[in-house]
Amino acid sequence: MKGLTLAALAVTLIATVFATKSPYQAVLQHSRIRGRQPNVCAMQRIRGTDKKYFTNCKQWYHRKICGKPTVISYECCPGYEKVVGEKGCPAALPLVNIYNTLGVVGATTTRMYSERAKLQEEIEGPGSFTFFSPSNEAWAELPTEILDALVSNVNIELLNALHYHMVNQRLTSDDLKHGSSFPSMYQDFNIQIHHYPNGVVTVNCARLVKTDQHATNGIVHVVNRVITAITNNIHSFLETVDDLETLRTAVAAAGLTAMLENEGSYTVFAPTNEAFEKIPPDMLSRILGDPVALKDLLNNHILKNMYCADSIVSGTPLETLQGTVLEVGCDGEEMTLNGKAIITTKDHLGTNGVVHYINELLIPDSAKTLKEIAEGVPQVSTATKLFEDAGLNRYLTGTEAVTMIAPQNYAFKGGSVTMTPEMRKAMKNHILKERLSSKSLYHDQKLETLSGNKLRVFMYRNNLCIENACIAAHDINGRYGTMFAVDKVLAPPMGNVMDVLKADNRFSILVDLIQKAGMTELLNQNRVYTIFALTDEAFRAMPPADFNKLTRDDKELAKVLKYHIGDGFIISGGVTSHNRLKPLLGEKLELGIRNSTMYVNRVPVVDSDLMATNGVVHAIASVIKPLPPKAGRDQPEGASASRYSAVRVNDLFQKVLKSQSSKTMSRVQ
Repeated sequence: MKGLTLAALAVTLIATVFATKSPYQAVLQHSRIRGRQPNVCAMQRIRGTDKKYFTNCKQWYHRKICGKPTVISYECCPGYEKVVGEKGCPAALPLVNIYNTLGVVGATTTRMYSERAKLQEEIEGPGSFTFFSPSNEAWAELPTEILDALVSNVNIELLNALHYHMVNQRLTSDDLKHGSSFPSMYQDFNIQIHHYPNGVVTVNCARLVKTDQHATNGIVHVVNRVITAITNNIHSFLETVDDLETLRTAVAAAGLTAMLENEGSYTVFAPTNEAFEKIPPDMLSRILGDPVALKDLLNNHILKNMYCADSIVSGTPLETLQGTVLEVGCDGEEMTLNGKAIITTKDHLGTNGVVHYINELLIPDSAKTLKEIAEGVPQVSTATKLFEDAGLNRYLTGTEAVTMIAPQNYAFKGGSVTMTPEMRKAMKNHILKERLSSKSLYHDQKLETLSGNKLRVFMYRNNLCIENACIAAHDINGRYGTMFAVDKVLAPPMGNVMDVLKADNRFSILVDLIQKAGMTELLNQNRVYTIFALTDEAFRAMPPADFNKLTRDDKELAKVLKYHIGDGFIISGGVTSHNRLKPLLGEKLELGIRNSTMYVNRVPVVDSDLMATNGVVHAIASVIKPLPPKAGRDQPEGASASRYSAVRVNDLFQKVLKSQSSKTMSRVQ
């Protein structure tokens, strides 16, 4: 017992230690584990480039970074070097001053510019500095005009630039906490540190590529770009860029100026003037003139946290201030939004976040009219055209609070639908007089349509339905209305179940038999029924002798009919792989769905969901027979009467059906 207690304590301590590690430390440790030898780290290098990353589990197994394949290389972990004849990297790098350490870590360009800027003496002498040194590749990627400006002017600009990469204290990677900032040695302008869940650490948006190279007078960290001083907040930066003029106007109109001036750590995907010009003028004018829609639009371009381009190594869902989610990813050198390469300029850093330019607006649904929403959903294109043809555009483009129920294209049999008076009336039944959320709907709720009809809500375990149509996708909430996409064209009830049967000439024989059996009054009652209605074709398929046996005795006829009537209400959308429904007589009916077809006791339903005020009618083409009892089936106490009724019904079915065969049956006159 004592041993178990100690083991549990050890596991707890280990878990606690791992839980306190930063993402960078966790990734570094994973790289060490994959290295398999002392102080060897497994690195992933993007093929065809010199870009290397410490690796986490996901990247290790996917072997891709920014969609590009990687190869594994094994290198000495930070601060260590190889010894000839020994495994791994057992020796710590020699401690020398920062100037010489720059040479040890391969930052020879920084070392050269330190000489030119007269910085060598300072970083060779006494002190305790942190130097964020650009790699050789970082200097090479610097535009020629910027580099020329740095190395001219008696080297003052170059010295200032190098001092901006230095902090006047020793900072190890453990000291570089997420969100921390440190005054640089150039006019005390701050250097910002950010950690990301994938283990990337950035310094003013430059990625740390080598860390913790200790020196006698400080420490060197290598970064993958030359960093520049941060002097302005995001709003001040926007004020200086001509290509963001429309955005500046929109920010002021939406009342977001103060937010972009105050402290924070935002990511702004800034639409250029070109991005605004791509929007239809009427839509743009409407949004710019509506402070609520405009604020939603702009908040959809701002992430809650700061994400530099180098922090993204794969598609990552990130939440905006609007509450929507953008997938920020990368494809090689390109930074992407929702899979599209619309980011034109990256990493303009401010004191309270970072700005990336985009050439396309990200318009949230909450800033759109219902028509604009529907036009962006190809699955409801047929319904969208029908709403327009029915003259209902003003409800979809106006400011009235409504709910649009949009059948998906497959709900319209045949695809192409023409406008008729009946269809116009039907489409009015697809717009509700109030704005609703599917989360607020409840069973047996009544919803009023534009035409004044009341639609019922049915709640099932697997579906939420309005009359015969079930909601097939998440709500889409627009500026003034909400869209429900449904799987069928709505068919509001036009009468009770007897009215439905009488109005459909497929059920004329069944109506006569219901009247003959004295069941008309029963089906006119204010109860709820599910009727599996035999079509005239089903009756005509019986031999005349069997039909006569069925209709000879009104009481026996009533028993057969009652076995086809469920005591309850279920539409096809409420049926799962296995449901049971109690009929008015006999044991429960077994309902199921297979290949989108509804079955009752293995009999297929040929036409479902004919809605009535007191139930629903499903058409079937053959008589329902009780299923044979399952072997070993437990019989509940008191079930003998029910079993007796079922036996009587089954006996009658056998008498009626035993002579049916595959030969052509005579039609019942």
